[in-house]
Amino acid sequence: MVLFAVIDIVGNIPIIIDLRKKVGHIQSEKASLIAGFIMIVFLFLGQSLLSLIGIDVNSFAVAGAFILFFIALEMILGITLYKDDDEGGITATVFPLAFPLIAGPGSLTTLLSLRAEFHIQNIIIAVVLNVILIYIVLKTSSRIERFIGTNGIKIIRKIFGVVLLAIAVKLFTANIKALF
Repeated sequence: MVLFAVIDIVGNIPIIIDLRKKVGHIQSEKASLIAGFIMIVFLFLGQSLLSLIGIDVNSFAVAGAFILFFIALEMILGITLYKDDDEGGITATVFPLAFPLIAGPGSLTTLLSLRAEFHIQNIIIAVVLNVILIYIVLKTSSRIERFIGTNGIKIIRKIFGVVLLAIAVKLFTANIKALF
């Protein structure tokens, strides 16, 4: 449940719909599998990988907070900061969808924290269940959009933009303190 709350795939529906409008088709299977793969690899190798390149978890989280901040600004202000040259949606499937939106600094640092408290098998099961839910949401995002409607999407986009901005600020402030 902790990982579900951090990933917040349901709250990311407006971002997913917006990305799909920008680039066309998003490969749901690929995005889900890549995000799951990133999370599993980071579960086992995250601390070592970050240490190897001289980055601590807090620096990683601060960098991710900036990315989330800019995505939130796009949602709230209706501006475009992220431009994708890939017409097939392949790049958008990986960046910013699979990483950092789904398997981002919040979920990756959460995995490192969960590893200290829970058995690896339980964490892997949680990741797999979250990946299944991510796939379902990605696959049905166009139906969700039709159900909610254009004005509903605009309203939800602004609301979740503010929520995402608050998450970015919280992620930034919690980790910037640890850096100094």
